[in-house]
This record gives sequence, C-alpha cells and structure tokens, in this order.
Amino acid sequence: MKRGLSFIMLLALVCSLAFSGGQQEQADAVTVAIMMPTKEQPIWSAQGELIKEQMEAKGYKTILEFAEDIAELQLSQVENAITRGADYLIMGSVDSYAVTDTVQKAREAGVAVIASDRLIMNTEAVDYYVTFDLFRLGELQGEYIVSALGLDKGEKGPFNLEIFSGSPDDPNSIPFYEGAMSKLQPFLDKGSLIVKSGQTGLDVTGTLKWDGSKAQSRLDNIIGAYYTDSKIDAVLAAADCLAMGVISSLSSFGYGKSDDLPFPVVVGQDCEIPAIKSIIAGEQSMSVFLDQFVLSEKMANLVAALEAGEPVVPDTKYNNNVFDVPTLLYEPVLVDINNYDLLIERGFYTREDLGL
Repeated sequence: MKRGLSFIMLLALVCSLAFSGGQQEQADAVTVAIMMPTKEQPIWSAQGELIKEQMEAKGYKTILEFAEDIAELQLSQVENAITRGADYLIMGSVDSYAVTDTVQKAREAGVAVIASDRLIMNTEAVDYYVTFDLFRLGELQGEYIVSALGLDKGEKGPFNLEIFSGSPDDPNSIPFYEGAMSKLQPFLDKGSLIVKSGQTGLDVTGTLKWDGSKAQSRLDNIIGAYYTDSKIDAVLAAADCLAMGVISSLSSFGYGKSDDLPFPVVVGQDCEIPAIKSIIAGEQSMSVFLDQFVLSEKMANLVAALEAGEPVVPDTKYNNNVFDVPTLLYEPVLVDINNYDLLIERGFYTREDLGL
C-alpha cells in the first residue's frame, strides 16, 4: 500500500514538474507583436497572417492585431502588446507620423521595433525597416505607361495623363511618386505627355487614406472640367484601390463602351482581387505584385538573426526625418494580362478567387 502511494506521489511530482516546466518554456518564448493597419486591403491581411505563420514556425509566440485604419486604435493595441510582454514589435502603421511616442515607449520597454512596408517617421525608436523597393515600384508603373503609349519607340503624342498619388500620411507615397515621375517627367518636359488638369505635384495629386471613392470623385471633376472634347490616354494610380475608383469614374463617362473611347492605360499596385479581375476584363492595365511570402520570410529571418546575436547587413537605408533606418528590401514584380497566373502559382490566389 505504501509502495503504491509512494509511486503515485512520485508520478504526480514528475507530472507537476513537467507541466510547470512546459509553462515556463512557454512563458520564456519570444513574443512577436504584429500590428497591421487594416484587414480591408488583402495585401495587409495576407501580410499579417503570413508573418504570424512564419514566426510561429520558428517557435515564437505571436500577437496579431488589425487596426481598422484607425490610428488611435493601433496606438492602443501597441501599448497593450507592450504590457503583454512583447519582445518584438512589427508594425505596418495606420499613420506613420502618429506612432512616434508609442514606439518610443516600446523602445524604453526593451522592445525591438521593425517597420513593415511603411516607414515609421520622426523617431530614433526604429531598429529596422523591411519593405519592397519603393522607388523601383514607381519606376515600373512609369515604364509601363511609357511603353504602352509607345513613347519609348518614338511616338510623339501628345497623350493626356492624369495622376493619382498615395495618401499624404503614408511616407511610401513619396518614393512611389518619385519613381514613376522619373520615367514620365522627360516626356512631360517634351510635351509628348500632357496633364490637362495641371495637377502634377504630390501635394495636389495625393489621395487621403488611399480612398478609392475620393479618387473617383476627383476624376469625375477633372473629366467634367477638362475632357469634354478630348480623352484621357493614361492614368497613374499609385495603388489598386485608387485604380478601382478611377475605373469607376471612367466607366461612368463611357470609357470602355466603344472603340472610339477605350479605357486608357491604368496602372496600380498590390494585385488585389478586383484589380486582377479588372485586368482580365481589359480595364486596368497592370498592377505590381508585392510578394508577402518573401516579406514574411525576411521578417522571420531578421528576428531569428537578432535573437541569435548575428549581424544583419541592410540592403539600403531610408531616412525617416531623424536618421537613416537600416532597411531590408524585396523586389516588386510587374503583373499584367500576360503573367497574372503567377499569383496562382505562388499560392496567393486560386483560380476560383479570380473567377476563372
């Protein structure tokens, strides 16, 4: 009887130690907080989920939050993650200028801060920035317009262009614009490209919060004021969400409904499902694929290197108005009617997603 009781007590002690050891191991696990701006844009939803998946595959605990494009909500989520013991903060900011004080709190709490696809501005409390080549993305858009209009083959035009830039509170809008204009400006200077509205600067072409309905309304006004007796030949839209608004406006004015008024060249980025369907339908001309699988792998490898104390060599640096932030890059990929199936091959979408 005594032997049986002793065995039971010993077994209970072993189980207790194993359980407490497991609890301790879980408590000691590295915690990665992933703060994304919104679920509404598939690119951010995919980014958050894929980073979470990659981090958990390496044995890290994760906290994933989406802020519904509300800056105040995101700040609250970040502070909550700090309280919950986050070791790393990966942030795609709703407002890259509004998070300065909050990431400083993270830095003071010993949290490593990594900006994801949107640079956190006006603070030293950023350790790394992981993003696609922002300037190159704009170049791809500008090059596509130049090629589609035949300007690179000597076509003199003039062709009519209108510009819809990204949100003024998103620092990515600047290199997107600068990259595209580096390819378009020479033809604007020659007069083979004309912006009839006269709205060319980033200050007047920016679209707050990347709001497609604002882009639609603005193009409605432009067409009504400047294109009653002529047509638009190309639209530089900084992202697919803006391109969708642009296409809605163009459709309401009869573009795409006759051979005399075809859809202009319309460029975008993000490869959102509506945009790819629009490309297949012959409306939007191209988008740019930002491979979130590659980004999530880079992000997980960065955290693993930092945990191991290994040196991280940046690809470049981006200035956030305070200092040059070490930056890891991945390449944007042009997608049009000729190669959109790469999105299916990469597992980003299924044929059913695209209505095929």
